[in-house]
This record gives sequence, C-alpha cells and structure tokens, in this order.
Amino acid sequence: MSHMGPRAFNHNQSQDTEAEYDRLRDLARQEASKRNSCFQRSQEAYTSGDGAKAKELSEQGKAHGRKMEEYNKQASEFIFRENNAEEHVAPDTIDLHGQFVEEAEEILEERIRYAKNHGQTHLHVIVGKGNHSANHVQKIKPRVEQVCRELGLQYATEENAGRIYVNLTGGPADMSEAPPMHHPSGGYAQQQPHHQYPGQQSHQYQQQQPHHQQQQYPQHQQQQQEGNQNEIEQVVNAVLPRVLRKLEKACCVVM
Repeated sequence: MSHMGPRAFNHNQSQDTEAEYDRLRDLARQEASKRNSCFQRSQEAYTSGDGAKAKELSEQGKAHGRKMEEYNKQASEFIFRENNAEEHVAPDTIDLHGQFVEEAEEILEERIRYAKNHGQTHLHVIVGKGNHSANHVQKIKPRVEQVCRELGLQYATEENAGRIYVNLTGGPADMSEAPPMHHPSGGYAQQQPHHQYPGQQSHQYQQQQPHHQQQQYPQHQQQQQEGNQNEIEQVVNAVLPRVLRKLEKACCVVM
C-alpha cells in the first residue's frame, strides 16, 4: 500500500482532523502488513507439511484483512464527508482528494448516477494535481477519465489542472459553454485561478443578487445544504461496500 502523502484535504483543516484521517489509514496499513505476514507464513507452513499451522495462520491473515477493510472504510467515509461538506464544495462539485483509486472510481460512478437521476447536467470533479503522490504522478485523474469514457461522457481538464469538467448530457465538454461555477455559500463564481479550487474563492468573485433574491437567500441556502448533505450520505452508503471488495486484494494507490 503506497504512502498517502502529507495532505489529503482540498481545504484548510484542523490538525485534529488531519490526524484522525492519517490515523485510520495508518491502522489499515498496519493490518495489511500483518495480513501479508500471516499469509506468507501460512504458505511456508503448508510447504513444510504443517497443515494445521498453515490453516491457523491463514485464518489470522483473513482476520487482519477484515480489520484493514474496516479502517479503510472509515478513512474513506471520513475524508469524503470532510471534503464534500457544503461549506467546502458546491452542489455541482465532487472532491476525490484522499481516496484510493478504487474508492475514487466507485464514488464517482455513484455520484454520476445520482446527478443524472436528479437532472444535473454537469459535474466538476476535483482530482488533485498529484503533488503528494510518488513522482508527482496523477493517479486519480486517469481513472476519472477512464470512467467518463466507459460511460460515454465527454470531459475536459479545467484551467486548474487538478479539476475536470464532465458534461452529463452526452454533449461535448466545451468549457466556453460550461455553466458558471456555484459558490458553496450561494450565488455564482467565475472560473478560478490556477492555485484555487471550488470552495476557496473569495467573496469578490460573487455576483450581486437583486434585493428580493437576497431576502430569500437564507431559506434557499438551507434547502441547498440539506440536499447536498443527503447526496453525500447516499453516495457513501451506496459506494463503500463495493469498494471494499475491490480493495481486499488490491495494492492501492492514491492521487
């Protein structure tokens, strides 16, 4: 299992939040190491003719594997909720920072299904620039592009290389015709400079709304936030059981 890198968040987080995420992934790695050791010793015992010992070690390895899966499940859920909370990303955006490639693939597929079922026409996918992966190679972005191709969706890398625009209607991913990006706190935002992600833009990007719309804003914001939270929970609940089956035997890498 590869090293996660120093940061798995797309926005400023408290040290306690980052520490909890790192703790869960570290525990998963420890269990993976114990699992592999048990399986290796089980094979050695079997080769030497000690079938009982081989079976015992194999069962121990499976137990460590289940613990690894549970810690990875907790870490994936934790970072997905943190990075995709309504104050961090807009409703038309999904942040895949900190996910293993297998996790990111399943989450994206479920998010696309959700978006289509709810009449959404596009999606901004934050994939990261690979700054914290081995040799600074992007791992999640190629898998996101692969998913889009398999689903027959056209996509384009946005001005920020760590973000992909996906047209969910089946049409071309023409950035010049893309809807303006929503600001998490309401209104619309212009496209971001190279160093910024959705949710990090300053208030000067927001357009002024008419006075009658501003009066209705608190209720609209509450409805939008409730919908976004329901979306997060639906994706988490639908995706992670399938992710764990893929992770059980995989050597996982991240962006």
